[in-house]
Amino acid sequence: MRISTAALMTSGAVLGGASAVAAFGCMSRSSQLFGPSVFHGCRDRRSIALTFDDGPSESTQDLLEYLDKEKVTATFFLCGMNVKRLPRVAGEVVAAGHQIGNHTYSHPHLPMKSKHFIEQEFTNAQRIIMAELGLTPMIMRPPYGLRWVGMREVQCKLSLLNVLWTVIGHDWRLPAAKIASRVLKYATPGGIVCLHDGRGVTPNPDIREVLEALKMIIPVLKDRGYAFEIVSDLITPEN
Repeated sequence: MRISTAALMTSGAVLGGASAVAAFGCMSRSSQLFGPSVFHGCRDRRSIALTFDDGPSESTQDLLEYLDKEKVTATFFLCGMNVKRLPRVAGEVVAAGHQIGNHTYSHPHLPMKSKHFIEQEFTNAQRIIMAELGLTPMIMRPPYGLRWVGMREVQCKLSLLNVLWTVIGHDWRLPAAKIASRVLKYATPGGIVCLHDGRGVTPNPDIREVLEALKMIIPVLKDRGYAFEIVSDLITPEN
């Protein structure tokens, strides 16, 4: 059977278009292709949300101490494997009044993974967080912010809203001053800031640059008149 050049070109165009759609759904902050998602809160008030991914870790307590000193509440997207390893530290996050989100069990790249794999990653993390902390997360964030087919079903099953970010600090590779400069440059009313208190599921991560950056970020944002809210409050309009 001979396939015409036109047919091949049409097939290639379709595949290319499908790939572009998948890439947009995977990476675009505004895409709703793979499930309900937000990347900013209400822009009509001068509030901002600090969020931290990959915890809890052995370094989370230092972060909690500084946030407590500054009277700042934040949102922590926890990995199930880390909660299982450090339940006491995870409990301290909750006790300090911070919001908890689901950041998968083992912090994998989700694109190209099966629906079953994706479901298990979020379901296992949800189960562990509920068992260890006695609460049910209502928000989630995929590792690296990358979504894929199967997330919509998981979000529906677990009643989770996907939360991305307005600005990410790139704190895994930048020094404190550059992290702070990046966050402060793009901070806006209703903004969601993504930083990290862990490095995937690696024990004993070094987050000293994050801590130093926060000591620059928080005072400046306060001087600019910002209040700090957890994500669920930030995305809720005032009556």
